Amino acid sequence: MSHDPAHPHDHPEAPYLALLARGAPAEAYDRPALLARADGAPPEALAGLEAAKQLALRVRADLEGRRRREAELSALFETAHDLAGLRDLDAVLRAIVQRARSLLGTEVAYLSLNDPTAGDTYMRVTEGSVAARFQQLRLGMGEGLGGLVAQTARPYVTSSYFDDERFQHTSAIDTGVRDEGLVAILGVPLMLGSTVIGVLFAADRHPRVFAREEIALLGSFAAHAAVAIDTANLLAETRSALAELEMANETIRDHSAVLERASEVHDRLTELVLRGGGVHDVADAVSEVLDGMVEFADADSAHTAVLRLSGTDGHAIRHGEDWLAGVSAGGELLGALVLHGQPGLDPVDRRTLERAALVTSLLLLNRRSAGEAEQRVRGELLDDLLDAPGRDPRLLRERAARLRADLDAPHVVIAARIDGLDPGTAARRTEERRRIGSAAAYLAATRHGLASTRDGGTVLLLPLGPGDTPAEVARQTAKQLSAALHEPVTVGASAAVAAPAVTPAAVATAYAEARRCLEALRLLGRSGEGAAAQDLGFLGLLLADTRDIGGFVDRTIGAVVAYDRKRRSDLVRTLDAYFANGMSPARTKEHLHVHVNTVAQRLDRIGRLLGPDWQSPARALEIQLALRLHVAAPAMTP
Repeated sequence: MSHDPAHPHDHPEAPYLALLARGAPAEAYDRPALLARADGAPPEALAGLEAAKQLALRVRADLEGRRRREAELSALFETAHDLAGLRDLDAVLRAIVQRARSLLGTEVAYLSLNDPTAGDTYMRVTEGSVAARFQQLRLGMGEGLGGLVAQTARPYVTSSYFDDERFQHTSAIDTGVRDEGLVAILGVPLMLGSTVIGVLFAADRHPRVFAREEIALLGSFAAHAAVAIDTANLLAETRSALAELEMANETIRDHSAVLERASEVHDRLTELVLRGGGVHDVADAVSEVLDGMVEFADADSAHTAVLRLSGTDGHAIRHGEDWLAGVSAGGELLGALVLHGQPGLDPVDRRTLERAALVTSLLLLNRRSAGEAEQRVRGELLDDLLDAPGRDPRLLRERAARLRADLDAPHVVIAARIDGLDPGTAARRTEERRRIGSAAAYLAATRHGLASTRDGGTVLLLPLGPGDTPAEVARQTAKQLSAALHEPVTVGASAAVAAPAVTPAAVATAYAEARRCLEALRLLGRSGEGAAAQDLGFLGLLLADTRDIGGFVDRTIGAVVAYDRKRRSDLVRTLDAYFANGMSPARTKEHLHVHVNTVAQRLDRIGRLLGPDWQSPARALEIQLALRLHVAAPAMTP
């Protein structure tokens, strides 16, 4: 069966294209299928029409959506155009007056606005006016034609102003009108709702009768003018509000930035505390945030003295070009944070500096508490070595390892005491013991040793490094403690203790030796010095528990003995003969059976070996003792 190619079901989309072209309503799209069904179209043709219908409806819906969006965009464009045409209030008022003068073809047009505060109406804008007095008129409610319009909210017109008795004439208003030369005047109210906000005028300098249509036209224009004025006022208010909002937003942004900066400081300081940072870490962190240089000043600095005098009670103060924030705890001023390079500091940044000072005080207190706890532990271990020599070496090693001390290495025992002070009160003595104990504990901690306070001073057990001698350690310790306390500290050292953990009893013996050396230094008038027994000559030999005779001989005349051995000379015998004969060269040459010049040459060589003071009484006594020990125990000399 053939079909007519023009029949609708041969081209099912054709009727729907026609419907789309003429913008038919949606219900019209059912008609092609109904007609085809009435014509007896087969099911497949009806199905094709239905599919084409659905497709056409989707296209129609898309077209409708596009048309709707175009209408919306057009409305938005027109609204934007209207809004863009609005300018500031003065520009709107000038445009209104100019348009009124042009529409009515008058010589002059002007506009007055009501002043609710003063209770009158004043001239705001004029067009075509030439008289200054007229342009500055103010009309009381009911005065003049304009005052009557403003009072009654009704239009008024006069063809001859000075002959019209319907309104109140005043000399000021009449003078202004006369100066301008006005005769015919039309005034209509500017209304917002039921409120009169001003009056719009059109006037000529000759008699004129304003037609009813002209009065209606100016009144209609006045209605639009009132809306335009209100819109301009609203726009001005909006601009003002936007400006205020922008300022508020700027303030909020600044405040947010400050809060963000403060939050950053808080986070960084918290992190520093948690990971055990120090005061200088705090200073570096605050320097970055405050964009200045922050440093920590200790309790003895000039900055801290300024804070003591100011009595700021934890608040940051400005001092010259710097800001100072006290670091204190329990009423004790531990130091200060000093901010350089930021003389102008806002309250939030000042609070940031104060918070950093608080964190610094917490870190210092934490360090002090940890130091005091470690000091107690170090003191207890040393006390056990001194007072309980029978301790288990294994336990001693474990306790020492927790303090990073190695009791299997050589050590020296140090006894130290502050000298040159008046004994004072018991409280003063207690304070001095605390000070030297604290300084000694810090020194012991830095050198991985032990320290304890006892016998009016302090005792340290310090490791001997490669090449160290007890005497060198004693002198170094005296120097460091004296510098830390700003007072002379005398230090006596023992001989080396090979391994305190192996022979704990040797520590107590060494401490006794160190104390004897300390007392000897004080008796010899050498307060503030540090020395070991080997530095005290034969006195040290008496004080030392080791009785190092060979060492004493070597330190005293070892250079002469070594010279004899190397060159097979006879300086030792010459030296012994010299002292035996009362230090007389003449008797010495008789004793040795040599020429006096030979004695002189030998004595000169001895002087170069022993030093220029070898014949002083103290040195001579030590040399003679060393000679006797050398002769009595030659096997002990090197």
